[in-house]
Amino acid sequence: MTNTKPTRIKSISGFHRLRNLPAPEHPLISVVNVADFSYSEETMNMKTIMDFYSVSLKRNCGKIRYGQQQYDFDAGVMYFIAPNQVFSVEHSPDEPKQTGSMLLIHPDFFWNTPLAKTIHQYEYFGYAVNEALWLSEKEEAIIIGIMQNIQQEYRNNIDKFSKQIIVSQIESLLNYSDRFYNRQFITREKTNHQVLEQLEKLLTDYFNNDDLVSKGLPTVQYIADTLNTSPKYLSSLLKVLTGQSTQQHIHDKLIEKAKEKLSTTNLSVSEIAYELGFEHSQSFSKLFKTKTNISPLEFRQSFN
Repeated sequence: MTNTKPTRIKSISGFHRLRNLPAPEHPLISVVNVADFSYSEETMNMKTIMDFYSVSLKRNCGKIRYGQQQYDFDAGVMYFIAPNQVFSVEHSPDEPKQTGSMLLIHPDFFWNTPLAKTIHQYEYFGYAVNEALWLSEKEEAIIIGIMQNIQQEYRNNIDKFSKQIIVSQIESLLNYSDRFYNRQFITREKTNHQVLEQLEKLLTDYFNNDDLVSKGLPTVQYIADTLNTSPKYLSSLLKVLTGQSTQQHIHDKLIEKAKEKLSTTNLSVSEIAYELGFEHSQSFSKLFKTKTNISPLEFRQSFN
């Protein structure tokens, strides 16, 4: 990387200047053609932090580093960046010219609209780059069409309906992206099953470890980090594949281990809770009953 310290881009106008584009037609929203970008030697591989959202659909865009991970975007992919996330694109002189479109939206554009609150519910804005969205030609055409509609609307004479129409188009784009991500979870069957297998082995090994007393229960963050993914992405994937979140998988493995100890050892409930990483046996008993509808003692007695 040429620059180690990220450059903050505070406005959409600033982004246009950085990429040598004409001034934006609207100060808070812009659709730009990636093929029109030009770079100086200084800005070629720079890290950036933007104070606005970007939704990108690109081809041939080189190595992208986002969320401390790198991915090679050779085909058409879509990715989402929220404000204050570090991002960079690493170019090489012999790579083909980038193509595609970017939608830039300043958070102020959502002021006094429902999307100001609900945009945080779209989990892919927190995804690491290796969880970008791969699109079919048909899906790509849908996204391009929506971006063109947004651009056409802000290029028209702005009136009292313009903002509402543009926001509804943005919501459509985000909802279609949600649908396409859900499709990707399902169609990437082999990869996703590998994640499930890795999760199962990770949890089994964790709860078979005698060091649970000092380590405590595994957190969702720990599981996601170990599987090299983000917590939101992992939970979304698991919900599609199994109907359960990461936390529910942790609890299921915990209850499985607790049942084993209750049925094969003479340890007290308090001792089992302690061995499983609980500071208080009451918390263990409450979770056990929530998951099984009976107390740990009742479960043990059922074997007598």
